[in-house]
Amino acid sequence: MMLIGVDYHPSFQTIAFLMEETGECDERQLNHSAGEAERFYRDLQQRGIRVRVGMEATGYSRWFERLLAELGFEVWMGDPAEIKAKRVKKQKFDREDARLLLRLMRENNFPQIWVPGPENRDLRQLLWHRHRLVQMRTRIMNQLQALAMNEGYRWKKKLFSEQGRAQLEKLALAPWASRRRQELLELLDRLNPTIEELTAAVEREARKRPEVLRLMTHPGVGPLTALAYVLIIGTPTRFQRGKQIGTYVGMIPSEDSSGSKQRLGHISKQGNSLLRFLLVEAAQAAARIHPEWRRRYIRLAVRRHKSIAKVAMGRRLGVRLYWMWRNGCEYSPSFEFGSYVGQLGTGHGMK
Repeated sequence: MMLIGVDYHPSFQTIAFLMEETGECDERQLNHSAGEAERFYRDLQQRGIRVRVGMEATGYSRWFERLLAELGFEVWMGDPAEIKAKRVKKQKFDREDARLLLRLMRENNFPQIWVPGPENRDLRQLLWHRHRLVQMRTRIMNQLQALAMNEGYRWKKKLFSEQGRAQLEKLALAPWASRRRQELLELLDRLNPTIEELTAAVEREARKRPEVLRLMTHPGVGPLTALAYVLIIGTPTRFQRGKQIGTYVGMIPSEDSSGSKQRLGHISKQGNSLLRFLLVEAAQAAARIHPEWRRRYIRLAVRRHKSIAKVAMGRRLGVRLYWMWRNGCEYSPSFEFGSYVGQLGTGHGMK
């Protein structure tokens, strides 16, 4: 068995490796663009050496992970924050990082994290692609609203109806403003069919998964939020309790307390930004259509602030979906807000 600690960069990687049987160890730097890294690992496979690779979770490494999977090598993906906490020396450079990863593997102290499979990652690309296109469409629509408002018209949502668009196209504008209006409308016409196609694809993927359909029974939760929740959380068994969902998604306040002084800041935002956005949006939708969620939201908004209330309701929704998924339950009004301590036939706020 060869243990390899990899400090990965987009253009190269620094490795520290150890042969367990012989005790041979070495360090080197492998370039990616010249194919040096790929040749190194393929040579190990041809020699029949079993390999375990440890590296921090990072971006731009999909090709490298696919290569290791193709070669049949074992890959340990580590939590960067926990690895940083285990660094003893106040020195950080590529070779030292690779040595640290190798040492953690040898000591069986490597902080492994859950890694999604190829299909999961590809479906996440569908969600991200649709999300980014919707953001682009929103920017275009805002620019068209600004053009209309500069001419003294404030039509809001009516601007994008057939009648509102016809009125917008009839506005007498200066040459460059007219060209801007025309090209923005063309971009909008190109984006709308693409977004509809991606939305239909999301709905088809949601119908294939019973757990997604189960989460969609909750008020305010549609196929996009439910599918993103299942893909990003992966499996409910990763978490021992529902409160850990808020930490994982980054919807808990940052804290810098000492002694008797408690200092709470903004939310940590240390999780998946797409899921955090969708949970807040779904919680607002639930507050609009469900009286109990609306009462709870208004109460928090009056006591604190609207932005704090939105995040709090989004975090509560994330916890609720976790227990629905873990217990295999569909939504029921019987487990809304409140205490269920001492009541028979209930667990975790559910029947």
